[in-house]
Amino acid sequence: MTARQAQLTLPRESVFIHKNGIEFHSPTPFPVWREMTVALQTPGNGQVHCTGVVVQCAGNRHAGYHVSMVFTDLTPQARARLSSIASATRL
Repeated sequence: MTARQAQLTLPRESVFIHKNGIEFHSPTPFPVWREMTVALQTPGNGQVHCTGVVVQCAGNRHAGYHVSMVFTDLTPQARARLSSIASATRL
């Protein structure tokens, strides 16, 4: 059995970054409790790779889906970068 991989590219302004997860609007639904790995673009063309679990996916095929994901295994460096990004987006 092989794992299905999908790539979803979202505009930076459509992703809300929190220190422990993200929220985003998607044209396709994601199953709740699905584990995913995401690569988040950071200011300065960097990336943070995070693994997490989808904890909520609400919406419909016409309006799109609001997806909430909680990170499950962040390195201290990734946690620090996400906290920095999250606090910068709240200004």
